[in-house]
Amino acid sequence: MQTTTAGERKSAFSKLTYHIVLLLGALLSIFPFYWMLVISTNDRSAAFHVPPILSVGDQFFQNFDRVLERIEFFEALGNSAFVSFATTISVLFFCSLAGFAFAKFQFPGKKWLFLIVLGTLLVPQQLSVLPNYVLMSKLGWIDSFKAIIVPGMVNAFGIFWMRQYIESAVHDEMIEAARVDGSGYFGIFLRMVLPVITPALATLGILTFMNVWNDFFWPLVVLKNESNFTIQIALQQLSSNRDGLDYGMIMSATFAATVPLIIVFLIFNRWFISGLTSGAVKS
Repeated sequence: MQTTTAGERKSAFSKLTYHIVLLLGALLSIFPFYWMLVISTNDRSAAFHVPPILSVGDQFFQNFDRVLERIEFFEALGNSAFVSFATTISVLFFCSLAGFAFAKFQFPGKKWLFLIVLGTLLVPQQLSVLPNYVLMSKLGWIDSFKAIIVPGMVNAFGIFWMRQYIESAVHDEMIEAARVDGSGYFGIFLRMVLPVITPALATLGILTFMNVWNDFFWPLVVLKNESNFTIQIALQQLSSNRDGLDYGMIMSATFAATVPLIIVFLIFNRWFISGLTSGAVKS
């Protein structure tokens, strides 16, 4: 008869504790989304009910109808989708090229230039609002999507992330062999580097898409016409109500605005996790 040693019991207990902690962490992370769903499917008094209501109701479409009466929800959703996709695609393109250059090329001032890029991470967004606004005004881009997309087409974090990943995942021998075969640098990037860095691109793409989608401050500054409002500005309009806040209406709109983020994450989830894990492993 096989007996269980003290070490095996201790190891099993440690694994059980580890899984319980992970489960509790997952539940704590999911609960705000569940609470948002609960409030969005009940009437406006559910947020103040004692004890709290924890069951999903049947008032979602009634709450969402009031949203459509107050704001152009789907137009704002389309604006956010356009801005988020355009910015994300440009960030993936320019940051991957810049990361490739910093990781694999040697040129004068490379280290100092990379330090300057990293230094911009220390500058709060609020400090750049005034100069960016003046620049957008002189270009005539105020109240246009260009004022949101162009300043975000490349960022320091994206360059740093791609540089670190490419440096560890792409071997110098591959690049040298391709150069011997007569390939240009851009051809090397497209044919050899791009397939290797797909997980890193997926990770950066998800993070960028979420940041742009959730951005409220800068679009609020540069957008004036309601037809150009992104979803975050449109949702803010729901908070101005003389009769008090209708939390059922607000949460139904917020839940609907969160669904695209969940869909994007679920689609690219496998590459996202792969990028976070393998990017830190040296080949």
